[in-house]
Amino acid sequence: MYKIACFVSGNGSNLKAIFEEIAKGNLLTEISLVVSNKSDCNAVKFAEVNAIETFIIAKDSSNYSELINILLNKKIDLIVLAGFLKKIPDFFVDAFPNKIINIHPALLPSFGGKGMYGMNVHNAVFNSSVKVSGPTIHFVNNNYDEGLIISQRAIDINDVKSPEEIAVKVLNEEHKILPFVIRKFSENKVRVIGSRVLID
Repeated sequence: MYKIACFVSGNGSNLKAIFEEIAKGNLLTEISLVVSNKSDCNAVKFAEVNAIETFIIAKDSSNYSELINILLNKKIDLIVLAGFLKKIPDFFVDAFPNKIINIHPALLPSFGGKGMYGMNVHNAVFNSSVKVSGPTIHFVNNNYDEGLIISQRAIDINDVKSPEEIAVKVLNEEHKILPFVIRKFSENKVRVIGSRVLID
């Protein structure tokens, strides 16, 4: 069974989307661990209700080394940042090359970087003149939102009236694209060739 660890910080809607696809039989994957920097967030509560093991990042980030050992012992195949709002230390990223992916609520490389998360992104998109937005899934490296892009879905935002409307549209696409990409990883259909990522 393909094993993933999901890193979360908030409501966990993407975690729930993955969980639901597994329950439907559309995703032959196991969520082996849920990791969070917030012990009381809804995503952690969801994991606990559904008997998924959890791990809480210390406020001073002192237990990342412990987490590396746990992930290695569990033989985790892929680490999925699904709304995780804390920068991961470089040594952790280096321990899992091309095994950490993140979902970002805009079409990178635009509207990315430090401080660009959640509604900050959607406000910036709304206040620009762009006509499309959408989620990006990318590999995680040691710089915010700069890892190789794996997949993107563009959506028309030409007629939106608010940043909140963009957020709803993008989140709806996130719930589709993230399970899709995880499934492709589980089927060994994601290939990195130079600076390009191909999905078969």
